[in-house]
Amino acid sequence: MTFAPAPYMEWAKTRPKPRIDLAGSNLLACRLDDLLAARDTVEIAGESPEGYPPLREAIGRRYGVAPARVATAVGCSGANFLALSALLEAGDEVIAETPYYDPIHAAARMAGATVRTFERRFADNFDVDPDAVEAAMSPRTRVVAITNPHNPSGVLASPARLAALARLAERRGVRVLVDEVYLDAVHEPTTRSAAHLSPLFVATNSLTKSYGLASLRCGWVLASEETAARVRRVRDAVDVWSPMPADRLSVAAFSHLPVLAERSRRIVEANRAAVLRLLAARADLASVPPKATIAFPRLEGAASADAFAERLFATSGTAVAPGRFFGAPRHFRIAFGGDPAVVAEGLAAIARCLDAP
Repeated sequence: MTFAPAPYMEWAKTRPKPRIDLAGSNLLACRLDDLLAARDTVEIAGESPEGYPPLREAIGRRYGVAPARVATAVGCSGANFLALSALLEAGDEVIAETPYYDPIHAAARMAGATVRTFERRFADNFDVDPDAVEAAMSPRTRVVAITNPHNPSGVLASPARLAALARLAERRGVRVLVDEVYLDAVHEPTTRSAAHLSPLFVATNSLTKSYGLASLRCGWVLASEETAARVRRVRDAVDVWSPMPADRLSVAAFSHLPVLAERSRRIVEANRAAVLRLLAARADLASVPPKATIAFPRLEGAASADAFAERLFATSGTAVAPGRFFGAPRHFRIAFGGDPAVVAEGLAAIARCLDAP
């Protein structure tokens, strides 16, 4: 039997290289000239077993929490893995969403937990339904895991639903893990980390999807001081701390975050407008308008989008992520954080492929 705890990630790493990549969901990568002072920050010496203090302080300032509530990690996936490992024991239960981002399910299972799911329904605009969450719970439930914006749909959960989920967590005494890796790509002033909703909420994020700095592998956990400390202890058994050059460059990134955020906003707004035009023009695609840099249209009149994704790649070299990796085979995920000209070419290829007999 093939060992594949996260099939989507295995597919993403081993798939043929496309000419136009609308499957990989990172923001267009920064170059050194995009990050001022980057060339002056690389220093090899140093250690940071509790997380590089200037980085924890910078993350805390950005999200309005004390540094003691911050634990660093290798990317958002690393943050999810450490957080779930800190919160779970063998035999515990996690209630996770579907459609889903499978590394979260995989991390829970690797921590020894059982995963039960609740549905984020297309008919409900992929919003979180606290009643569905509670219906899936059992006495063994220790963690509820969601993404916000939702991966794969790019939809934000409504503040009222998140507040209701916080009340449910406090009533049932469970933690809520919220993967917020796309949150800063929304570029709306009202968006705020779920870490502020309740001490039982644990938020994870990184510089990858919203700022184009995937290569730094800078991720973090925002939680209560007690939970953040547990995450740091779990990291002792995994990778101890991040490479110092990456942490120092990440501090430089936070010091220039407004510049990076404006670069991100220009890319995302241009691409989102193009995606929304495509989705609005297609009767053969049903969709919920995305807020982040991913969309998850449903292919009408088909039981699976696999054949469409294969034909799209074969005819144009354009890649999208098949919905089967997210538990929704009629859908496919479009990632639109890349160069606007390339994204526009990929969207045109999608339209041509849909129109082809």
